[in-house]
Amino acid sequence: MELTVAAARFDMDGTLVDSTAVVESLWLQFCSEHRVDPAVLLAYSHGRRTPDIVRRFLPDASTDRLRSVTTELERRELEADDGIREVPGAAALLGSLRLPWAVVTSAPRVLAVRRLVAAGLPVPEVLVPADEVTHGKPAPDGYLRAAALLGVEPHDSVAFEDAEPGVRSALDAGARVVVVGDLEAPVTSGLQRVRDLTTVTLRRR
Repeated sequence: MELTVAAARFDMDGTLVDSTAVVESLWLQFCSEHRVDPAVLLAYSHGRRTPDIVRRFLPDASTDRLRSVTTELERRELEADDGIREVPGAAALLGSLRLPWAVVTSAPRVLAVRRLVAAGLPVPEVLVPADEVTHGKPAPDGYLRAAALLGVEPHDSVAFEDAEPGVRSALDAGARVVVVGDLEAPVTSGLQRVRDLTTVTLRRR
């Protein structure tokens, strides 16, 4: 796949960084501790912010309790980087880019930087993490902010996403979207897709 665009925006987990095993292990531990159905949570959680997931599955918890549980989960995430690796082709693609690019992620900044480094990937100048936008994916806030920081119109850039909330976020922000991986959902109908990033070439418009 060869695309000519003004800029590129990438999701992180599942798109640039393979963290599936680590993330699922942490959420399975959460499910065990809070008597949540793992299948239901895992189907919902991919691509969303940790505080939003906790709020969804602990609806009766107090604000203080939600904050405490979220803080503990984020602490565990920071300590769990064994097995973090690049999605095939990510390092080569990012190393070849001669155009502005950004990462738009549902992880907080400190965790995003840690995972990118653990996977051997560069940390971009424009990083839009979950803790620096008002509304997380599937809201378009992150992708709109990234376009503004890159100095491009949203429709002039491509977004790479692997999860339904992220695809919705990028589409609602006006981006051209490429689906990475095997996501099948109504929102992906008609979109371009790649298995990983090994076959992607991006050229500057």
